[in-house]
Formats: sequence, C-alpha cells, structure tokens
Amino acid sequence: MTSWLRGQASDHSWFAGCDPVGSKLGSGGGLVRLLADAWMADGAGDFGAWLGERKRLAILAGGQSRRLPAYAATGKIFLPMPIMRWSFGQRLDQSLLDLQSGEYARVLEACPDSGRVLVTSGDVFLGFPEVLPDVPEADVVGFGMAASPELAAGFGVFFTPRDQPATLEFFLQKPEPSRTRELARDFAFYVDSGVWLLSERAVRVLMSRCGWREGEPDSVSFFELYSGFGPSLGRSPVEPDEAIAGLTAAVVPVPQGEFYHFGTTRQMIESVSELQNRAGQEPGQGDFWRKPHPDMYVLNSDFEFRTRSAAHSTIWVENCSLPPDLALPGGNVLTGVPAGVGEFALAAGDCVDCLPVQGGWVVRPYGLDDKFAGPVGLAHWLGRPASEWFAARGLRMEDCGIDVQADIQECPLFAMVPKPEARWISWLLAARPEAAPELANQWKSAVRYGARQLGEVVDLALLLGQRRALAARASRVFWEHRSSNPFFRVDLESAAALYHESGAPAPEPCSDRPMERLQEAAFAAAVDRKRGGNGAAAEREAFSVLARNIEAVSEARPVVPRSTLLEDQILWARSPVRLDLAGGWSDTPPFCLKHGGAVVNLAVDINGQAPVQAFVRVCSRRHIVIRSIDLGAEKEIATIDELNDCAVVGGEFSLAKAALCLAGFHPRFRADGAGTLAEILDAFGGGVEISLLAATPKGSGLGTSSVLAATLLAALSSTGGLGWDREEIVHRTLALEQMLSTGGGWQDQAGGIYHGIKLVETGPGFEQRPQVRWLPEELFGPEYANRRVLLYYTGITRVAKTILQEIVRGMFLNSAAHLRNLFAIRRHALQAYQAIQRESYIDLCRVVRRSWDLNQRLDAGTCPPAIAALYARIAPWTSAAKLLGAGGGGYLLILSPDDAGAAAIRSELIGRPPNAGARFVDFSVSRTGLQITRS
Repeated sequence: MTSWLRGQASDHSWFAGCDPVGSKLGSGGGLVRLLADAWMADGAGDFGAWLGERKRLAILAGGQSRRLPAYAATGKIFLPMPIMRWSFGQRLDQSLLDLQSGEYARVLEACPDSGRVLVTSGDVFLGFPEVLPDVPEADVVGFGMAASPELAAGFGVFFTPRDQPATLEFFLQKPEPSRTRELARDFAFYVDSGVWLLSERAVRVLMSRCGWREGEPDSVSFFELYSGFGPSLGRSPVEPDEAIAGLTAAVVPVPQGEFYHFGTTRQMIESVSELQNRAGQEPGQGDFWRKPHPDMYVLNSDFEFRTRSAAHSTIWVENCSLPPDLALPGGNVLTGVPAGVGEFALAAGDCVDCLPVQGGWVVRPYGLDDKFAGPVGLAHWLGRPASEWFAARGLRMEDCGIDVQADIQECPLFAMVPKPEARWISWLLAARPEAAPELANQWKSAVRYGARQLGEVVDLALLLGQRRALAARASRVFWEHRSSNPFFRVDLESAAALYHESGAPAPEPCSDRPMERLQEAAFAAAVDRKRGGNGAAAEREAFSVLARNIEAVSEARPVVPRSTLLEDQILWARSPVRLDLAGGWSDTPPFCLKHGGAVVNLAVDINGQAPVQAFVRVCSRRHIVIRSIDLGAEKEIATIDELNDCAVVGGEFSLAKAALCLAGFHPRFRADGAGTLAEILDAFGGGVEISLLAATPKGSGLGTSSVLAATLLAALSSTGGLGWDREEIVHRTLALEQMLSTGGGWQDQAGGIYHGIKLVETGPGFEQRPQVRWLPEELFGPEYANRRVLLYYTGITRVAKTILQEIVRGMFLNSAAHLRNLFAIRRHALQAYQAIQRESYIDLCRVVRRSWDLNQRLDAGTCPPAIAALYARIAPWTSAAKLLGAGGGGYLLILSPDDAGAAAIRSELIGRPPNAGARFVDFSVSRTGLQITRS
C-alpha cells in the first residue's frame, strides 16, 4: 500500500492507494499511479494546475512486511508507537505515520514556495536538525546523510564536488566500500535517505517514463524511482538518459540527521529504543531521558508485566490482554491477543500475533528473526527449519497441501480457530509440543491462510476496535501513575478522549507542583467537555494556577516605595510601540514557561513621537488620582478596595490600578506590613497623580496596553526609588497582565522598552528573564521605512483576550496542532534573526511572509474576510504583509518590492480606504526605547 497525505502533512488529510490487483508497479510506478488516482479523486481539472497548487507528501509504504509479521495486516506505516520521552504533544494512540508526518512537515515548510512532491519511505523515521539547511531550487533534490563507506554500501549514494556540496555530480546504487573510498579523494559522499523532492517537471518525466497516459490509470508500468532515476541524475550521470538528463539535481546534506529503520521485528524494538534514548530536543527536560530506556514495551494492552528483569530484554506487547504473571523470557513480540486466552508457554524468541478474521481468529506464531522468505522446505519458521515444526507434530507438508518448493509467504501455515486458547498457542509455539493428535488434526483440517493472504482477510474493524478499547483502558492507568510517566508531555486533549471512553471517574487535580496542577485541571476540563459538560470550573482553576504563580514571583520580592520627586517636579516616562516580525505567541505562558520563547521585533516611534507616555507627580494630599489624556477620563482612589478592582477587562483604569499594586501601593506586594492606603501614602511621602497617554487606537496590534503598563511601572519605580531594571519591568508587566485576567506574553513590553530591532529570548521557568541580542537597522532605515516598508492602520479592531484563551487552552493541553505551530514559530524567530543579520530585503520579505503564514495556522481568525479583501487589492504590488500582534485587525505591515510598488499601494488605499478610520502612518526605529526624565 502507498499512502498519500494531501497538502501539508500536519493537516492529516490523506489519500491511500495501492497497486492494481495482481501487478507490482515499483516505487516509481506506484508513485505515478498514486498521484493520478489522488488527482482524479479530487475531481480537479488540469493535472499540472492540481500538482502545482500546493506542496504534497507521498509516503511509499508498500511491501508484504515479511520480516515484521505483526504489522503486515495494517502496514508498517500504521505501526503503533509509544510516547517518546523527549517529546511534547504526542498521542497515546499514535503511529509511525504520526511521528513521520511531523518531521516531514518541517521539511516541506523549508522547500521552495511552489508545488512540490516530497517522496519518502513508510518504514523509517528520519530525524532532522532543529534548523534545517536551505533547500535549493532544482527539479530533483535528494536529502543525504554522512555515513561510512561500509554503511553506504547498502544504499544509494550521492557524490558531490567538495567545493559545491549541494551540487550532484553523480549517483551510485550500493557502491562497494573500496569504490567509495577511491571516489572520496575527489568527492564528498552522502547516503541517500530516501527523501526526494520532485518538481512538477520531474514528476512529468517520471510519469512519461512509467508510460502513464491521462485518463488511463492502468497504463502505468513498473519502474523503480531510486534505482531508475538516481544513476541518470547529476552533471556526470553514470547511466545517461536523455529525458532525465534535462532535469536539474541537487543534494541537501543533512547535518546530524537521524535514521531509524523499522524493516524487521528486531529492528522495530531496537529503533524504538534508539528513539527513546536520543538526546532531548526541547529545553526544560531535566534528567527525564538520561536513564536508558530498556528494550521492553507494553502498548495499548491490559498487562501488568510483573515478572520483568534486565535479563528479559527485547519485549513488545501491543493490543493484548494477558495474565499479569505471564513469563516473557526475552525476544518476545505479542500482538492482538484478546482477553480470556489464559497463560501460555513462551520460549526465548517466540512471537505471537492474533488476527480476527470473518468466522474466527488466526494465531500466527513466528520467531523474532524469521524472514518468511524462500521455499518452505528450506526456510526457517519459529527460528528453526520449518520442516522441524511439522515433524515434531507428526505432520508431513505434502499431506497438508503444502508444496515444499513454494514460497513460505504463500504457504497456508496459519489455521483459523473460533477463539485463541492458551493450550492452542502453546502447542503452536513449542519446539517439542505435547503429544496431541486432536490438535494436529484440528490444525490440518482447519481453514488455513498464508502470510500474504492474512492481510486480505483480516477484520480490521475488530482489530482496531480492540486496540482502541485497550488504549482507553490504559489511559486510566496512565492518569493514575502520571507522576512517573510522560503524562504532562502528551496531547492531553487526545488523552481526554480515550479517558472518557474508559468510563473512569472524573479526574481530580491534586499535584502540589504548579505546572502539573494547571495541566491536571486542564485535563479534567477536557474530560468534562467530552462528557457533555463545559469544563468551565476546572479551566478556571488552570488559569488561576497560572496567574497565581506568575504573580508570586513579584510577591516574593516585596517593595516599599518612597517618593524621590520634589514637590514641583513631574516625572515623564515614554516608550515606543513594537512591530512584531517573528516569534509572536512563543512568548505566551504557559508555553514560554515550559519551553522558553523567542521573538524578533522592533521598537518604533509613530509620526516622530513616542506614542506611549506616563506622567507622575507627588502631591501633599494623601490620595491617588489617575487621568487618561486620550480618553479624557479621571479617577480618584481613596481605599485599598478600589485598587483591588483591577481584574475587570476594559474596566476604568484597571491597568493603572494593577501597576500601583505591583509598585507597592497594595499590602500584597509590600514589605513593611502597611495595611491601609493612608498608611501606605504616609510612608511614601505624599499622594500620587498619574496621567497616561496612549496615542494609538485600541486594538491596534502594536502591544500598546502592555507597553503602557511597562512604561507606568518604570515611572512608578523611578518615582518610588525601587530601582527596577528593564528585566524586572518585563516580568512585572507579565504579572500585571495576569492580574488583569487578559493573559498575554512578554514580547509587547520587551519590544517597547528595549530599543531598536532585536531578538529577545527567555528560558523555561515562571520567572521570565529576557536576553536581548540586537540586529542591524539598515532594512528599516530611511531607504526602506515609509518607502518600501509601510505601516497602515486598517480601522478594524479585535480584542485579543478571546484569542488568547483558546490558544492558551491548547498550550495547557499540549495540543499537538498548537505545539507543532508554536515550536515552528519559535524556530522561525531564530531563523529571522539570522536572515535580518544578512541585511537582505528579500530575506526580510521571506521572514514576514512566513510569520503571517504561521500565525494563520495557529489561529484561523487571524485573517478575517475584511483583511483578506484588503490584501487582495494590494497583492500585485506586495512582496509580504502581516497584521501586527494577534491579528484580526489593527495595523498592517506591508513590504513592497520597490518604491514604485509602494506608491501604487498608497494610491490604492488612500483613494479607496476600507473605512473612515483607515490611514497610513509614518514610523521610525526608536534608538532609545524607554526614556525617563524629570522636570
């Protein structure tokens, strides 16, 4: 079977096809047939247009799985996989396909921006580095990995000039080590990973080579992609071919690439262990993965596995219900054993696969290293000559309708019974079975199937239903033992669905560790939603735990403000706003608390002024007055209770009240025990009058509210002699956002109070301390800003709180879809940092396009219809564009390829604005960031 994933692999929509009955098409022919079938299934028009409309991933998952019988029926690509200890967001019921698709989706994202087909194998897992190499423009791009000449002898090998490692000189199929060493004097060489990227042109050559004619799917003939195309590729092909010679070819050497094969039963266990024991790839994993994982796995099963020891290695139990004391001496793979079978005898190397078929069950015994190849009269079965199995049971192959010259894969060795029983399984496995003529006669007279036939008669619905039911039951145990397993790293939304199906009682959060407690609460909320509730109470607890622990960092550093202003002085604090270029959302708790965040943004003044300002004056009257210049409002505060009222979103002066609390004007954050506002102001040395100005529209996407909070905190710190540096202000602003119940991350305040263009990073932990690395400002200097790079207020606003709550819920639950995008967003910030360092405007456009794409993947509401319509109007003159902030409205950053294009955009939008409030504004990079002066 060959599987087809439509579009990006992360979409998880796929099309499956197979070779026609009775024929083999090979990897090339199979790929061509698959593409043709998928195109026709989509009902698309022109094949070329269909192929070119998006990137696609084709996984070649064919073969009879002779050396891995347990998953021959479902296909190795759907091999169940355990949760990897280093991972986040994996599912309890995941398959090899799930692991593969995540890695290949990253490769697709790095591919050129045109319709391409990424081809790979279904029985491998390839691990790619965090930051992928650039993928060149070529018709055929192969991904190669460094290897020794001895290892390379079993694969195709790319040879490249030493001074041009991306240029393919020629391709050899399984070269002898001596030949590779000889060539290595002049060429670098890389083992073919089996991952090839094909352009539309290459696909058409392949289709022609396979004889495909449009409208005639049966016209496809046998052709091997790698051995057929490979030797004819390169500047100096070893097997020149006129059609293939016209294709350009390149190689992507993958540094630190990882290759795990699942070709045999033993390899399956060894590769899973190698994967489990690979070094952790995300920050904050502690010592979790340092102790090597044993070669023992129990998946989707009801089995306590009491009698395990280091000596009993190479164990795999999946989709089974087994007695708790069943002895597994080692080298045992048990799959599909249903409940009620009882305890059967196993020797080292014995394996059992139970398959439901119409009318009963088939027990397939085999040996750990059986190959199921060759004439049955000579082949091995159960680790011994197959002939010995028959002789030990008083049977002759000829009398059982078995041709000794026939391929063992085709021979009817596996008998159907009403239901597996322990005695039957023990008799099938034993090297010296009990004398049981009735069992021998039962086997001889039963309906029997060959290994190849089993894939055609298996009852997949029953097989997969049993696996799902056992996985649901196991999810309850997984929850109960969460302190000693990867519970807090899995996709808890998916786990909640399984837990709901198990019928277990509602989960009750109880951990005293904050991060675990909030995830327990989020899991409880997810289970409640699966059972028809709304999960509101548990979810409120999750958000409350998050807020309390972020705020606790500031509470642990109480202060006592004392006025440093003279009676006639006014303190003036002002800050730019921020334009986010890459990484936004990775700075949001709890993601940044678990994994760290990374953003690239720039601080800008608007129309020549810092748009966010705060004024503080100390007066003799013991009161607090807050004024808003832009809103024309004023509020006097006389009691602590009035300061407490700061959690109402949009409430009058909530932001200023929370800032005053954090600055020590509330007992919760004070060090001296003062309890009333009068006592606090007496200790301070007077009353406080605050005036605020935010000269940007509400919902602008420029991070104004967070920048205003940070600016006010800085003003209060300076006024009260608190001595907070910018790091402290960033964290206290994060706490302030939690007090307001709006959530939010740290990039807005960091973007405003730190000057210029910069990469800002934090590590895991509740205390988020920004580390800043500055970038050159050339691409936003006079040659570009307000000429090719435009800032346009769309006149459309969107409140970020509802967006935040939905995405934060996904963070709580380790939602695979959310984490996949969030990790990509964080990686993109690092890639953006490198791109802007090169001072390439083309690279900057690529950065902005990619950021906009990632934001839309995370939140479909990022680009509402009104914005899409506006963008369509300026698209002919636009190289890249993105809404700033969470999206949905506010300011649009537009990058035009040249001044003429920018002029056309201005003419279009000034001549026909989308609404009365829409307008262009001038911006300039702030070289000061936060500034504080006194009169």
